[in-house]
Amino acid sequence: MLAAGRGLVLSVLSLGFSLTLFLMTLLSLVFLPLGVGVFTTPWVLHVVRMHADRRRALAGEWAGLHIRTPYRPLPPGPYGVTGYVERCVLLLKDPATWRDFIWLITDAVFGYVLALLPPALIGYGVEGWVMFAGVWHAVAGDYWYGFIHVETFSDAVQCAALGSFVLLLARYANPYLLTAHFQLARGLLAPTRGALLARRVEQLYETRHDAVDTSAAELRRIERDLHDGAQARLVAMGMSLGTIEALVEQDPAKAKQLIAQARESSAEALTELRDLVRGIHPPVLAERGLGDAAQALALRMQLPVEVDIELPGRFAEPVESAAYFAVSEVLTNAVKHAGSEHIWLDIHYSYDAGGMLRISVTDDGQGGADISKGSGIAGIERRLGTFDGILAISSPPGGPTMVTMEIPCRPI
Repeated sequence: MLAAGRGLVLSVLSLGFSLTLFLMTLLSLVFLPLGVGVFTTPWVLHVVRMHADRRRALAGEWAGLHIRTPYRPLPPGPYGVTGYVERCVLLLKDPATWRDFIWLITDAVFGYVLALLPPALIGYGVEGWVMFAGVWHAVAGDYWYGFIHVETFSDAVQCAALGSFVLLLARYANPYLLTAHFQLARGLLAPTRGALLARRVEQLYETRHDAVDTSAAELRRIERDLHDGAQARLVAMGMSLGTIEALVEQDPAKAKQLIAQARESSAEALTELRDLVRGIHPPVLAERGLGDAAQALALRMQLPVEVDIELPGRFAEPVESAAYFAVSEVLTNAVKHAGSEHIWLDIHYSYDAGGMLRISVTDDGQGGADISKGSGIAGIERRLGTFDGILAISSPPGGPTMVTMEIPCRPI
């Protein structure tokens, strides 16, 4: 019954909206040589894409089929006459536009039939029992129910039997018919293999540049920290040792004082070098892995962090490093900006989708976090993008805030 109700909704969308949008698109394309279509086509195709996106969403909600959006990015508005022409040309050059156009007429014909079959089977099965309930008296001799010529009560019994069979068939076939409708839509609305490869190449191009930029920025940070910190202290310590060498015989007391200062400078330089090394790759991460390193990181936070970690073992060193610094950045942001009192850190590994490291950081703060504000979260996203990882934020005003990260990987 649920599939029948959904099929009725889809039949209206297919025959009503898809057919109407197909005709509107066709007319707009015909008017292109006249110049009018240049202004109408972008708006019509925008509505078509909204209609197609809605069908993609229904495919995921009602049939569990994920249909990715294949459209190429468009320049933002507002735009004048030249902008309309440019936008129209970009839309018409996009292969997904023409696949949408073919889908509209396909959906209006074949999609409509597949969507209408579930409610039709239910209605046809109920009709057999309506005949048996007494309606056969009014239509006797002039009515056929399927292959049954309704004339007598025995014919009405046969109608009920056939109706029961049709209802039983609908019980098992309706979900598959609904899925077939969405499979037909996915064949045209999903991106082609060539489009996926082109998008993948573009993504790899972007992540490669991000990785290079990140590495260059990290090298500059290390150089700056060495120059401003440990290097300056070592130079000062060398000058102090030269002074001590000159004073050791003339003023032993002053030499002892300078030796003490040199010892303090050497200890501070050693501490700064250790902090610098820990910032590059924490020793606990190298020695004990991501789980223990994340626990140690949580213990150093100024707020209580409840940790739940379940990992099958170690991962590749670059993956562990990216995950560790991502967790560190998110925890630091939660402490500094969220106004929270408690933080929860969950790190788990799932073997679904070929293996996925899943990390979530939740706080009970004020919410309102936005990936477009500030460079910290955007930096995490770029770092994870190098490994095809993703980052998602759920942070409604008033909280709570949940940052979820996923990295495809396998344990070693």
